[in-house]
Amino acid sequence: MEMMEYSKKEEVIDICHVTAYSGTTCVFRDFSLKVEGGCSTAILGPNGSGKTTLMKLLSRDLYPVAEPESYVRIFGLERWNVWELRTRLGIVSHDLQHGYLAGARGINVILSGIYASIDIWQHQQFTIGDMQKAESVMERLGIGALKDRAFGAMSTGQQRRFLLGRALINDPDALLLDEPTTGLDLSATFHYLETLRLLMRLGKTVMLVTHHLHEIPPEIERVVLLKEGRIVSDGAKADVLTSESLSGLFDYPLQVMTVNGYYQVLPAL
Repeated sequence: MEMMEYSKKEEVIDICHVTAYSGTTCVFRDFSLKVEGGCSTAILGPNGSGKTTLMKLLSRDLYPVAEPESYVRIFGLERWNVWELRTRLGIVSHDLQHGYLAGARGINVILSGIYASIDIWQHQQFTIGDMQKAESVMERLGIGALKDRAFGAMSTGQQRRFLLGRALINDPDALLLDEPTTGLDLSATFHYLETLRLLMRLGKTVMLVTHHLHEIPPEIERVVLLKEGRIVSDGAKADVLTSESLSGLFDYPLQVMTVNGYYQVLPAL
């Protein structure tokens, strides 16, 4: 799997002193967060912590309040053509998964990533090279045999792999993933995580937004804890994912366990 070279120290995202609303609710006030290239990061928080709003800020589905010295920069730029942005930042979200009609063919889901569209349309043109890239991505993700299957006839795990392929067809520098294993069984969950681990080992920067501790692969070393629109902890995974910090994050007494680089929690005795 060939990867595009880019500066590992380049900031993938730089959010500075941002105020952002969801409807009439102020979710972020004076919120700041940076993620550099090469620093795969998990952003962990309970429901209502601001994870969805953060995803929308980064996908350009939501814009912050215009204030002096406040900005959201992605790869150093505040203004992007959304279609061009998708070639550098691949996004996989629940909204995206729900956007596809049941009849969309698997290969068309992959190809739609070239134009950052939902399914493909008659006016869109695809070259032989585009088709070859789509075939290659599907083979690498183990979904080549499903290229003609309808999206609605796939399992949730298969749909997630096609959406990941959609994000990868442009060979983006970074991936932004929203709770990628929600709804998957154990086998599908760990197959998906193994794919993410390979992508990180090959140089992709992964930003994982989740409230599931088991979704954080061993290769992710930085964890940000988000609660009520504020960052309450940010640092090395081993320092942040402690029983004390997670008990405070979820307002419930928890005990953290680690096995082979994965973290899990149990109710504290």
